[in-house]
Amino acid sequence: MAALPLAEFLRRHEAKELLRFITCGSVDDGKSTLIGRLLHDTQQILEDQLAAVTSDSRKWGTTGNEVDLALLVDGLQAEREQGITIDVAYRYFDTERRKYIIADCPGHEQYTRNMATGASTVDLAVILVDASRGVQVQTRRHAYIVSLLGIRHIVVAVNKMDLVGYDEAVFRRIGDECLTIPGIRGVDAKIVPVSALKGDNVVARGAGMPWYAGPTIIEWLDTVDVSGDQALADLRLPVQYVNRPDASFRGYAGTVAAGRVAVGDPIMAVPSRRLSRVREIVRFDGDLKAAGAGLDVTVTLEDEIDVSRGDVLVHPDRAPSVGRIFDAHLIWMNDSPLLPGKQYEFKLSHRYFRGTVESIRYRVDVNDLSEHAAAELKLNEVGLCRIVLAEQAAFDTYATCRGTGAFIVVDRLSHATAGAGMILRSAAPQGVHHDVSVFWQPTRVRHEQRANQKAQQPCILWFTGLSGAGKSTIANAVEQALYLRGHHSYLLDGDNIRHGLNRDLDFSDAGRVENIRRIGEVARLFVDAGLIVVTAFISPFRSDRRMVRELVQAGEFVEVFVDTPIEICEQRDPKGLYTKARAGQIPNFTGVTSPYEAPEAAEIEIDTLKLTVAESVDRVIRYLEAHGRLKN
Repeated sequence: MAALPLAEFLRRHEAKELLRFITCGSVDDGKSTLIGRLLHDTQQILEDQLAAVTSDSRKWGTTGNEVDLALLVDGLQAEREQGITIDVAYRYFDTERRKYIIADCPGHEQYTRNMATGASTVDLAVILVDASRGVQVQTRRHAYIVSLLGIRHIVVAVNKMDLVGYDEAVFRRIGDECLTIPGIRGVDAKIVPVSALKGDNVVARGAGMPWYAGPTIIEWLDTVDVSGDQALADLRLPVQYVNRPDASFRGYAGTVAAGRVAVGDPIMAVPSRRLSRVREIVRFDGDLKAAGAGLDVTVTLEDEIDVSRGDVLVHPDRAPSVGRIFDAHLIWMNDSPLLPGKQYEFKLSHRYFRGTVESIRYRVDVNDLSEHAAAELKLNEVGLCRIVLAEQAAFDTYATCRGTGAFIVVDRLSHATAGAGMILRSAAPQGVHHDVSVFWQPTRVRHEQRANQKAQQPCILWFTGLSGAGKSTIANAVEQALYLRGHHSYLLDGDNIRHGLNRDLDFSDAGRVENIRRIGEVARLFVDAGLIVVTAFISPFRSDRRMVRELVQAGEFVEVFVDTPIEICEQRDPKGLYTKARAGQIPNFTGVTSPYEAPEAAEIEIDTLKLTVAESVDRVIRYLEAHGRLKN
């Protein structure tokens, strides 16, 4: 009789969803104590463990007469002696709803590299802030790294509320500041006041903060939806090794990074682009008919094609980029600075490639995300870099697929991990397999000369907003005002572009992305010609607008958010599009059946309920004058 309940328990445990999360923040914010509290209050600690921690608290603890629950996590003797976390410590626990893997990441700046490593595979981040000290520089650095790594769910735990007398005003002040931090602003964030030492609002509510009515940490962890974070449906199976136990078997082993593979599927190995078909999907516990993301499998093919470690198996019509050159955000983790032109090894999809960092486009200040010219990257600095490999590699952008969009940089002399990168985009033209015979040709007449000839500083005025918001009306009026003042400009309108350059594109998400990519490339050429480019496109996705911003120099992309409520846009509906979309006649219509991601920090915001067209134009012209774009 006892076996049945046990079997049922194991079945239910196995069926629970797994959530991986990290705790991070500045040093001594209480990360290890928070994890110890989670383990203790969810009854994951055995009696002998608790007794040992109680004993160690007298020797190493920093909590007076309280049991120092941080010692459950700070396992290294150096950590106990210094009272800080050095290594990334992993712990496991579960609740009725979920299973959890926690990575306790170090808070000290010296160990930022450990934090980035721990954050690379998680779904959610818990960022702690000491209520008695407030937001620190390391808090901002960790928040930015979390955003670079594509983590879209954040809990800000304002910890040690007991040290400030559970003062609601302190919590509100810190919470408001956190919501302005790049990396926390604009994502799915929850701010919770806690006392990890006392246990308030970690698992149980406690009596210290009756003014707080939101969820506890564990309540939010149990209910947050992370299912849609990795949306790539296309197959990505990086080959980790070629499995040849004997002459009769040849299989390609690896973890399915994205999508799904099934027996009989057509398959292509990239970068070679050789084709075959899946014969078997083999696992230690038996063959499978199909396998999805996260499964470790060995795939055999019907044909003897040349596939090596580091190649990626994909479906033939949905392949990643293949090339030698790409732009990436790089977190530098070495005491020796990153030097452009120096030879490094780049590990991408289980394979090492020789290459260089051709240039550092800019270094990012983690406090305000401002961009600064840099000749090198020092320890813990982050920059946007152009990477040039010695041979072709298959890759995606990191936002598309973490498994094929991330890489590490290895020092060729010491063999130490020197940096970690997230690919932003391919630097090769779309559809072209870049090789050493293709280069960007500089022209004799330079960008600055063209601009000086026209007595202006070129830029892109990128109007974005819902259909019917008034983008085209205001953009046309702005161009007319520039013309009357004697400036050189050109207006790129969404409808006009789709009559020619982009008439082959549909309105699917993929079509919209390609639409903006082409427009961005055209706008960049017009800026190089010295023009002020005025654009009017819905451009619903932040990542696409960011892509265009990064095509030009700092300050040359001016985002203008025409902020009009959708109710007003539907009332205007000059083309009758909302009516058709509501009737199901237009699929993927922004604001109705497809999302619009409003700008997080547009240079110019225009509230059309408060400003007339003339006032809106005046606001844009004044911005250009104040920032030195108009010289006369």
